[in-house]
Amino acid sequence: MGIVVLTMKASVMEMFLVLLVTGIHSNKEMTKKIKRPKFNVPQINCDVKAGKIINPEFVVKCPAGCQDPKYHVYGTDIYSSYSSVCAAAVHSGVLDNSGGKILVRKVAGQSGYRGSYSNGVQSLSLPRWRESFIVSEGKPQKGVTYPSALTYSSPKSPAAKAGETTKAYQKPSVPGTTAQPATLMQVPGTTPEGAAHVTLPRPSLSAASITSSPRPQPVGHRSRELDLWATIAYTSSQYSPHASPGETDSWKPGSVLLDAGFVPKEELSTQSLEPVSQGDPNCKVDLSFLIDGSTSVGKRRFRIQKQFLADIAQALDIGPAGPLMGVVQYGDNPATQFNLKTHMNSRDLKAAIEKITQRGGLSNVGRAISSVTKNFFSKANGNRGGAPNVAVVMVDGWPTDKVEEASRLARESGINIFFITIEGAIETEKQYVIEPNFANKAVCRTNGFYSLSVQSWFSLHKSVQPLVKRVCDTERLACSKTCFNSADIGFVIDGSSSVGTGNFRTVLQFVANLSKEFEISDTDTRIGAVQYTYEQRLEFGFEEYSTKPDILNAIKRVGYWSGGTSTGAAINYALEQLFKKSKPNKRKLMILITDGRSYDDVRAPAMAAHHKGVITYAIGVAWAAQDELEVIATHPAKDHAFFVDEFDNLYRSVPKVIQNICTEFNSQPRN
Repeated sequence: MGIVVLTMKASVMEMFLVLLVTGIHSNKEMTKKIKRPKFNVPQINCDVKAGKIINPEFVVKCPAGCQDPKYHVYGTDIYSSYSSVCAAAVHSGVLDNSGGKILVRKVAGQSGYRGSYSNGVQSLSLPRWRESFIVSEGKPQKGVTYPSALTYSSPKSPAAKAGETTKAYQKPSVPGTTAQPATLMQVPGTTPEGAAHVTLPRPSLSAASITSSPRPQPVGHRSRELDLWATIAYTSSQYSPHASPGETDSWKPGSVLLDAGFVPKEELSTQSLEPVSQGDPNCKVDLSFLIDGSTSVGKRRFRIQKQFLADIAQALDIGPAGPLMGVVQYGDNPATQFNLKTHMNSRDLKAAIEKITQRGGLSNVGRAISSVTKNFFSKANGNRGGAPNVAVVMVDGWPTDKVEEASRLARESGINIFFITIEGAIETEKQYVIEPNFANKAVCRTNGFYSLSVQSWFSLHKSVQPLVKRVCDTERLACSKTCFNSADIGFVIDGSSSVGTGNFRTVLQFVANLSKEFEISDTDTRIGAVQYTYEQRLEFGFEEYSTKPDILNAIKRVGYWSGGTSTGAAINYALEQLFKKSKPNKRKLMILITDGRSYDDVRAPAMAAHHKGVITYAIGVAWAAQDELEVIATHPAKDHAFFVDEFDNLYRSVPKVIQNICTEFNSQPRN
């Protein structure tokens, strides 16, 4: 009986093992048959913005060429969803301009996006946006399912045009792995048409504010107190293009909230979600405002001054493609409040202006202009080189130091100075003015274009539009540096016996023809000349003549010398007698004309000229040695060495020499 039971147990176990092995084998077969579907990475175009894609997290493939500036990016590291997805990936360094896969994850909106230049892409600043995103390398995370087709908020998306399919959005299979797009109540504020741009709080009409004790005054400043009611009357509504005549105050409690970007929930659908302007391209200037923070201004006038700046910022339409603006406040000493690249739109700029606090002290305008010339218009501070440099000086009454010398250096540096004098000295106050006629000594030109005289602080707002119109008229900004007004040009003329009297007059005509092309004055281009044979003589230096007629007459009076040809010694002489007295902010150009091989070495003198920053053009005629011309000329020699076969053909070189001088000037960083 026991044997039978054991036999039955063995049979049952054998059957169980057979079934187990069969099930495992069948499961393996089933596993082989069920293949995991391949993940197809969606492709998008360079212009697709993250905000158009509903998916909170996705992997996409970007094409090549998304580094192009036309694909706008807002922010750094964390980007506004109004940005191009692929351009942001290039900016962040995740991709290069050849394209590739990226991982995109949506995050909450930010209150401020910082612009920066990175990897060939200039991102822009943005005050706020409803949604953001970050990008990383296109490696899918384990356990996360990414969509193989994206869901767009609009069927007219660029990707859809390219053949991209869309489907209803499905939540990722692994909860908690992605951040849902945040819905915010704070959006970029827009001011309804016709409403005033109010950025400064309205003053209170308390009795305490109306009655105030006289403030102490520094020596040389007027002592006076303003009527508070007139101060209250100065509001941004006076600037508003929609304000009717006689309007003095359109302040409303709600307008400040709207300007700050907060809107009622029921109005969200009507508010524009477009980003701020890129700036007015018809007014591309780099602008510095020098504002008066002296004690004599007082707190209430200082507020009027800030409101004036805010109105200017609004009227200019600040942006990277248009005007950029920085502010320097001066008292005893100047201080930069913010530079050209700090704020890239009018809204940010106005907010920064509101935060400026008064410094106090004297009105040392000359010191402020000198500081701006040396420090403000630099590449590190956002100077764009090709944009005209403009400085607008605002002064209450009169400066407490001299401005003439500082302003001359500013003009020579290519800065267009405008001067706004508010409530200038009356007859009984003129005894305190240190430098009479200071405005004319400061401005770029004394033709009235660069000067504004404002009778009262309360009428300052009337100067907004006239000033903006003048600042933006770049054709009339006469002090801007150009290739025609920013050099010290020294002519080194071969007067050897082989030239002859008739040909020497032809050489002088060539020198005159070149000189005519430049704007000549003591602050613009200056001309000097040296003649050489075995010996050398200074015909006239840079400081002798400051007008074009005087220069042309001086060239005519140069007498022919005759003798040998020591070109190397002549270069050394010109460096010592001409260019040693050149101004530090001038480009130094030496134009040497010779008709033969030098009796002395030219290599060492030419090297000395190059090391001292003198750009040398070598013009050879007739028997001049080509190898010597190339040694004398600045590198590359093909742009700085010229040869003509006879003197009568010299005039043909004038356009080419001028063209090369200007091409080289425009290719170099300025200021």
